Amino acid sequence: MKGRVSLLGCGFVADLYMRSLQVMPGIEVAGVYDSDTARLAQFCAYWKLQAKPDLAALLAEDALVLNLTNPHAHYATTRACLEAGRHVYCEKPLAMDVTEAKALHDLARARGLQLASAPCSALGEAAQTLGKALRKGIAGTPRAIYADLDDGFVPQAAYRKWRSESGALWPYEDEFRVGCTLEHAGYYLGWLISWFGAVRRVVAASAETIPDKQGSGPFAPDLSVATLFFERGPVTRLTCSIVAPHDHRIRVIGDAGVLSVDAAWDNAAKVRFAKRMTLRRRLMESPWRRRVKLDGPTHPKVKRWGAAAMNFMLGPAEMLDALEAARPARLGGDFALHMTEVTLAIQNAGETAGAQMMTTGCTPMEPMPWAQ
Repeated sequence: MKGRVSLLGCGFVADLYMRSLQVMPGIEVAGVYDSDTARLAQFCAYWKLQAKPDLAALLAEDALVLNLTNPHAHYATTRACLEAGRHVYCEKPLAMDVTEAKALHDLARARGLQLASAPCSALGEAAQTLGKALRKGIAGTPRAIYADLDDGFVPQAAYRKWRSESGALWPYEDEFRVGCTLEHAGYYLGWLISWFGAVRRVVAASAETIPDKQGSGPFAPDLSVATLFFERGPVTRLTCSIVAPHDHRIRVIGDAGVLSVDAAWDNAAKVRFAKRMTLRRRLMESPWRRRVKLDGPTHPKVKRWGAAAMNFMLGPAEMLDALEAARPARLGGDFALHMTEVTLAIQNAGETAGAQMMTTGCTPMEPMPWAQ
């Protein structure tokens, strides 16, 4: 593996890419640019990288651009990169609305450039192992999938103290404005779309359950629940929140039992299979779950830092390989656009997808005397 990348933006997530680069030999950083000059100097001093004076200087380098800017800047910055003739790997989401995402997709295609989007955990060992287990039919025909990306009651966490390795503060105001669905749904959507292809229909609802978060709003929904209907896959329920207790499980319910992974953000998370059985007339999944493994080595791993043990460079590295082989990147083109469209459909659902009730005379019940 070899190639050159340029980093556009050096905020909190950029350190996770740099940590990943340490285990990916052969990839050189051509330069870094950020409009925050103090942050740029701090980041480049820590990682011993070359700071570029402006965006034009960064785009003058013959390198794949990793767009690590704020989500609200993704459209304008990615467009500038494409217009300068650079291939782009963009952090999630590709854009903040579908029209802009499609415009970027079409521009890249018209210019003969590749455009891919994070997250890349679909390329990781856990996702690939679970995908192979599905193809082998270990759990039988999959009938439903439950996927959860709930991060605990984050508004009460000590997030003002969260810093990246080189000292960047976690951008909590941006995170609350962008929303946990746009930030996190892609981690499992990427797995699901890589296995089953296009989502035919999204039925979802989203809401802001904690309106008094720190920072200046308006804030995005902090809880969403979606039912996904695939063209060629099982019905899937996907939840995202910064309210519900921490749960990053995915469970594939099949005719023969349940395949599961307990940690979305760990490339080396164990894939397990619980066979369905009857014990004393009780139907249950076996408490003795069998581990499912791939044969041989997979990809370089990154040690846990904070909440994640993910190699953020799997996507850019795969894209560099694709460019060298003159083939489409796995996370590029139609894949990136479709995942953005599905994510936005969930994020923007609000209450509009539900049916308005006609019978509204049901009032709260009086408690029993002994419970008053």
